[in-house]
Amino acid sequence: MVDYLTLDHLEKRLGGNPVTRGVCLAIGKSEIVALLGPSGSGKTTILRLVAGFETPDAGTIRVEGEDLTRVPPQRRRFGMVFQHYALFPHMTVGENVAFGLEAQGLPAAERHRRVTETLAAVELEGFAARPATQLSGGQQQRVALARALAPQPRVLLLDEPLSNLDPTLRERTRRELKRLIRRTGITTLFVTHEQEEAFDLGDRVAVLNRGRLEQVGSPQQLYEMPATRFVATFIGRASVLPATWRASRGEALLSGGASWRAAASDGLSDGAEIELVVRPEGLRFAAASETAAAGEVAGRRFAGRVAYFEVALASGDSLEVLAPPEAALPGQKVFVQPAERGPTPRAYPREIAE
Repeated sequence: MVDYLTLDHLEKRLGGNPVTRGVCLAIGKSEIVALLGPSGSGKTTILRLVAGFETPDAGTIRVEGEDLTRVPPQRRRFGMVFQHYALFPHMTVGENVAFGLEAQGLPAAERHRRVTETLAAVELEGFAARPATQLSGGQQQRVALARALAPQPRVLLLDEPLSNLDPTLRERTRRELKRLIRRTGITTLFVTHEQEEAFDLGDRVAVLNRGRLEQVGSPQQLYEMPATRFVATFIGRASVLPATWRASRGEALLSGGASWRAAASDGLSDGAEIELVVRPEGLRFAAASETAAAGEVAGRRFAGRVAYFEVALASGDSLEVLAPPEAALPGQKVFVQPAERGPTPRAYPREIAE
């Protein structure tokens, strides 16, 4: 895929404190990329830098090779949907959608055609004369999207556009949003702190932590092959166990004496103190053996055909096992080991608390 939107070593500081740290990201034509991370990780700052609302202290922003780093927002031809939609309450739906077209100086006939076509694309035909304040949350989201799409932007930017919707409406609107973006073929960068949203909408997901890009990849890559301990624990459910790395065997020796095969990050030496990240579905209850860790079921959370079992290990550590609800009872003595099928435990250098 040919790079279309390129962020090259973006740096931004506020009050002398770094908000983004050398962010590099290349997005292909018509690709949808999600910026995912906890609060304060720099997601919205990156979006504002791309939009032109803020200027980086270092680095460049390019579209098809054109340097837009210091080009004003109105000249970038980007469309943006804000978290709170930012619709003009005194305007009708049609007037909201036409706002950007008027700024472009388009003739009235062309503005009318664009408004009609764009409202049809978001399935709001016949809504042009309706006051924007008389719409539901989902309809307002679609109007905001139509307003961003009507000027035919080169890039679409979305700042947590679904965060104000209730769960049921959010899921339905997410499907509609994905279909609309696919139909237009517009290159899209969006911010979210919801993993499900990032995985559903994004072709790729860029995981941020403290202003740094930890990993960029498909949802499957991030889940099955996390590059760092942060990604491994931030994406999905996971338990972290202290262990010692046995490089010759490709095994992690747990505190209680059990040895589990694991995939290791680069640079781990034999005997290194590690943190072993294991996913609930990558573990199973088993008979006593040298490879099984002994423990006791401390709790169970029912989840339909499966349950999440909290297991307190004899070593004092704890982990979570995904199994049928009838697999064990609270208080029962059990043994746990990696499942033959499922995500492989992954070993990372042990982190030192700051």
